[in-house]
Amino acid sequence: MEITLAGLLGHDQNWTPRGPKQKQMYCIIKPWSKDPASTHRGETIQEATNSEEMEFGALLLLTLLGLSFGEPGFVQRDYMNTLEWLRAKVEFINSLEDKLKNVEAWQSVVDALEARLNATVDELTRQKSEVDRLSKENQDLRTRLNATEEEIDKLKQSSAKDAPPIAFSASLSNSGEIYTGPCTDKTLVFKRILSNTGGYDQNTGVFTAPVNGLYYFTFSTYGYNTHVAGAILMKNGVRQISTYDNISADGSDIGSNSVVLQLAAGDKVHMELWDNGRVYDNWNGHTTFSGFLVFPA
Repeated sequence: MEITLAGLLGHDQNWTPRGPKQKQMYCIIKPWSKDPASTHRGETIQEATNSEEMEFGALLLLTLLGLSFGEPGFVQRDYMNTLEWLRAKVEFINSLEDKLKNVEAWQSVVDALEARLNATVDELTRQKSEVDRLSKENQDLRTRLNATEEEIDKLKQSSAKDAPPIAFSASLSNSGEIYTGPCTDKTLVFKRILSNTGGYDQNTGVFTAPVNGLYYFTFSTYGYNTHVAGAILMKNGVRQISTYDNISADGSDIGSNSVVLQLAAGDKVHMELWDNGRVYDNWNGHTTFSGFLVFPA
């Protein structure tokens, strides 16, 4: 029995493969016989080529048979060059290998992007934790601030309730014109009371602090050029502030001053003249003395 490539491809024995470099390979296999002599002769295979070419042909034949079963219609490809078809298959496989390499390269890019994305997620998570911590601290500070404001309000209300209304204001003359000084007793007694809620004695001209605290005092003086004009504010007999105008060519002088003093309960504050000093006042209130409690302390 003779098996040829033409027979496998469905051609007659006179078919010649397209392509100048192709060779037709075949092998002749004779039927098996029971005659010992014929059996001996049947074991001899006539080779178209040497033994190596026979092995190559057999391998090629098996390959073609496998491809014919794997690809329907292969036998009907009358005009397809077998070598070109195999080369196309090899090129197709090579292209798949190239694409696989591209996929592997892109996979490394994807892995790098995934690593960067994970790092970004970790950083965002850390920043969110930091924002949450700062938000909690801000809330705590706000709570403490509100508590402090409430405490300040309570202190203000308590101070307003506890602080006695201490204030006074008076002028030197309670009727007509008055010149005071020079005199041995230099204490100025302000007779005309404009207001007095406690502490000032209009008979002595002395203010006595009812409670410990900070007190504000202010005064003004008016005098003529015949004598030294001005006065001194005294705390427990000690000079604190003053106004002063010496004898001059002008007709009259006026001055004023003010101070905040820390007083203990019982401390005394009054005004007195300079030596050889004189001040003037009338119903218009040019020479005055005022004071009030700022807050207890």
